[in-house]
Amino acid sequence: MTRFQAENFIIIGVTLGGQPFRPSDWAERICGVMSAFGAERRMAYSPHVQPGTHEGYKSVFVNADLYAAEPMAYTFLVNFAKDNQLKVAPW
Repeated sequence: MTRFQAENFIIIGVTLGGQPFRPSDWAERICGVMSAFGAERRMAYSPHVQPGTHEGYKSVFVNADLYAAEPMAYTFLVNFAKDNQLKVAPW
């Protein structure tokens, strides 16, 4: 039996066909879904899912530790990239 090994990856805001992914705030929206209110009553991004830029495109950086904390969230992000035919790179 092969054990699944989660990996850090980046979802890059460009399709496999080279088109920028829309809407333009998609990365912030995805990271917002994974965020939570902190003790200061302020919304904070998860330490496992962060917005940023890569190759000049808005991107989402996904830490493999997310799989241990929330495997369904990790799987959601993997499937989001596949379903939208977005570029994915190792991180």
